[in-house]
Amino acid sequence: MDATALAVLRDHGVDGSAHRARQATSGLLREADLVLAMEREHVAQLMRMAPEASGKVMLLDRWGAGQDIPDPYRQQREAFDHVYELIDRAVRGWLPYL
Repeated sequence: MDATALAVLRDHGVDGSAHRARQATSGLLREADLVLAMEREHVAQLMRMAPEASGKVMLLDRWGAGQDIPDPYRQQREAFDHVYELIDRAVRGWLPYL
């Protein structure tokens, strides 16, 4: 994970050190109960990869403004802080449905 992302998480009381990224596969998508994507294009790509999983692949900000959440990679700390707030708000929007 990006060092700035880890620092932002740590500052919010989240330990992200055990996180390990994985490439999405059609098998992984079929096995998942819910797949939340940051951008509409990600949702489209995932549904093309595994059309049978389309009912469980959704935009993270589905219950908010329905906006894409940008990747702050290689940007300043302020961008990471902003994206953290967008993600936090979007996740809180999902809580009543989980």
